[in-house]
Amino acid sequence: MIAINSVIIFNYMNSKKYNNTKLAISISKAIISFVLLYLFIALKYSNLLQNYIQTFTENQYLVFLIFVFVIGIFSPILFMPVNIYSGFYLEHKYNLSNQTFYKYFIENVKSMLVGLVIGVPILLLFFWVINQFGDLWWLVFASAMFLISVVLSQIFPVLIMPIFYKIIPLQDEELKSRISNLATGAGIKVENVFTFDMSKNTKKANAAFTGLGKTKRIILGDTLIDNYTKDEIETVIAHELGHYKHKHILKNILFGTISSFLTFYIISILYKASLSWFDFESITQIAALPLLSLWAMIIGLIQSPLSNILSRKYEYQADRYAIESTHKPESFISTLNKLTDQNLGDKEPNPFVEWFFYSHPSIKNRINAIKKFAEEKNIVENIDESLVEVKT
Repeated sequence: MIAINSVIIFNYMNSKKYNNTKLAISISKAIISFVLLYLFIALKYSNLLQNYIQTFTENQYLVFLIFVFVIGIFSPILFMPVNIYSGFYLEHKYNLSNQTFYKYFIENVKSMLVGLVIGVPILLLFFWVINQFGDLWWLVFASAMFLISVVLSQIFPVLIMPIFYKIIPLQDEELKSRISNLATGAGIKVENVFTFDMSKNTKKANAAFTGLGKTKRIILGDTLIDNYTKDEIETVIAHELGHYKHKHILKNILFGTISSFLTFYIISILYKASLSWFDFESITQIAALPLLSLWAMIIGLIQSPLSNILSRKYEYQADRYAIESTHKPESFISTLNKLTDQNLGDKEPNPFVEWFFYSHPSIKNRINAIKKFAEEKNIVENIDESLVEVKT
């Protein structure tokens, strides 16, 4: 018993250290990025950079791209040691990564290249829109980004994800049948169930629904299939189906669209109002454009806890659906505990940290909610009380 308790305490302390370190790094990077970008503008380095680039070319689109590239490349260089520590060293320190440093480097290069392929056209579109439509740029660009996001959602599982993972149809016919039955019960037609080699990069486990329309599919990490029972996997899928059953996908699209339009509108107002603070003359002045990022950071800080509140509400609803559709609360509780241990999640984060940063409820709150709901619905006869308590 003493040995078991020691392991539990050790794992608990490790998860705390891991998550607190990740959070501290994330917050520090955000603060440093904001301060440096502010100084870059306030100290007129933004003007100097634009003027310097214009000595090589008069094409404003080319000036804009070079300007963005110089700023964009500065951050990865500045934060390279921290990023390597967080993304590679820390993952190995806590035995979460399967990557060699070479593979880590290659995956990051691929991510950067994919980002460039997608990002450069969007940047050029933005610069064209702000020059063509003036003060109404926010309305046109927000509309364009909505359409782009829909297209990206459709092509992600068939064009983008295969760049990073080997995706193959699920071979387990029994599991596929269970998933199909769950989907039918949720009123969803799902013909595409796949697995991907998540283990090539990490020891963590996950599953997700991706795509829209004909590209909609369920994908399961091989780490999930290899380490969980069929009952446990079934509850994970039921949870994801709960998001569809409660129309969370459509609600998120609607909420995201409204939020996007409102955000772009507010940024446009604040951006124009703050130009004179730094002696800029026009909203199309390239040197002034980093102001957009500053305002986006501030608004994002305000929006984050609000969107997380809604997200956590959806997670609770999906959890309840998983219990209703499978009648396997014990398996679901077991799954949540195992996933949290495997992914080294913080079972009991600080309440403020959970409220502000977490898009999902903590494992402790989720399990307590599952237990309460199962009791209300009289689905408690198979619950093992030892699984209900979060072991800390």
